[in-house]
Amino acid sequence: MYDTIVIGAGQAGLSTGYYLKQTNQKFIIIDKGSEVGNSWKDRYDSLVLFTPRIYSSLPGMPIKGKKHGFPTRDEIVSYFKTYVNRFKIPIQFNTEVISVEKMNGNFFLKTNKDEYQAKNIVIATGAFQTPKIPSFSKNLPNNIHQLHSSQYKNPNEIKDGNVLVVGGGNNGAQIAVELSKERDTYLACSKKPGFLPLVFWNKSIFWWFDKLGILNANNTSLFGKLIQKKGDPIFGYELKNAIKKKEVTVKKRVIGSEQNKVIFEDSTALEVSNIIWATGFKTVLPWLKIDGVLDEKGKIMHHRGVSNIKGVYFIGLPWQYRRGSALIQGVGFDAKYIVRQIMNNE
Repeated sequence: MYDTIVIGAGQAGLSTGYYLKQTNQKFIIIDKGSEVGNSWKDRYDSLVLFTPRIYSSLPGMPIKGKKHGFPTRDEIVSYFKTYVNRFKIPIQFNTEVISVEKMNGNFFLKTNKDEYQAKNIVIATGAFQTPKIPSFSKNLPNNIHQLHSSQYKNPNEIKDGNVLVVGGGNNGAQIAVELSKERDTYLACSKKPGFLPLVFWNKSIFWWFDKLGILNANNTSLFGKLIQKKGDPIFGYELKNAIKKKEVTVKKRVIGSEQNKVIFEDSTALEVSNIIWATGFKTVLPWLKIDGVLDEKGKIMHHRGVSNIKGVYFIGLPWQYRRGSALIQGVGFDAKYIVRQIMNNE
């Protein structure tokens, strides 16, 4: 019997593990990956964080390098491995959860390896697990090569011809800029992209956000609600410059398809060879067999990661409490709170 089992060994799970190590809790983190940083390792080769190193660290261990420089994907993977070794965080890899049930006040976890029992569970699978792709994508002909942004690695995976990146977030922007160096590239957005500099007066824009209190705005504050409504800007001007140079052509929101063409909101159409769906992710927890955790629409019911069901906690959700809750930049703040709630409820 464990006091707490954490499901997921990404930044959310590791941050929770760091704070659990400071308690007398018997705990373990289980993860379906083969090693720490697995989900980061699977992301595209050229990935660079838009948060600088000064805001890209887990609790207790600053990432090495220039504070206002931007870490790469491989740098983050290496950092996570060092983090686990330094704090001796217990992780069971290659362990996929099949079901979680609650019986007699305790939680029973069935996995592909063993069965576990715990008083508390922390679901740290994060917000970036199940790709969200429009249903009409299945109607597109097989000769159109389709990938979700989480599957994209580098331009070598793209077949000959043009490419349409669907989604106006920072991942979509980075991928579109990279592909535009080799082929005709289109970017479909639901609204006109807004841009902010990565660096302002030799300081990261996030340093300024911190000083202005933006990073600390919570999800119920007027400022936090405004940020959520507006959505994230594109950080950096690479895409803006590529659009200006006509290396990337911006299209309206994709609304459907007709034969081998994609249809946009303005009724224009485009014949495409490749589509990268940078359309985000959805929360799917088919293994969670506990009534009352999700509402009728499948949305997680919680307050700051504390579920309605005693002993069930979440960490790493978008805007769980603040803007950075799903990011390395802010997940440690939430992890500290969750572990405090676990200890208070013992």
